[in-house]
Amino acid sequence: MSFYALNLFDLADNDLYKQYSRRSVSAVKKHGGKVVSLGKLAGDAGESEVEPRKAMILVEWPSRESFDAFLEDPEHKDLHPLREGGTENYLWWIYESLEDLRPIFRESREES
Repeated sequence: MSFYALNLFDLADNDLYKQYSRRSVSAVKKHGGKVVSLGKLAGDAGESEVEPRKAMILVEWPSRESFDAFLEDPEHKDLHPLREGGTENYLWWIYESLEDLRPIFRESREES
């Protein structure tokens, strides 16, 4: 089952994220990850309690374990601080793949 990491952020006023992006492609690929989509905020995001972020990256992983291996890889210990220092207002959410929304509907009814 695929696993997704949705990254939403603003770039910091430095070049750390540029350094991160140069190295992260091979680090992600090493653990089976693949960038599915890159995006920038398209105009007005509309009414929201959450301030929109300017950049979006969606990465597909083969499993939660492969995602965790990417985060914990000692060869890339110096990589993650570049991401952290090169961004602001970072949101990172992880999602399991679904074939359809029925499991979410069932969970919603069970919680009610």
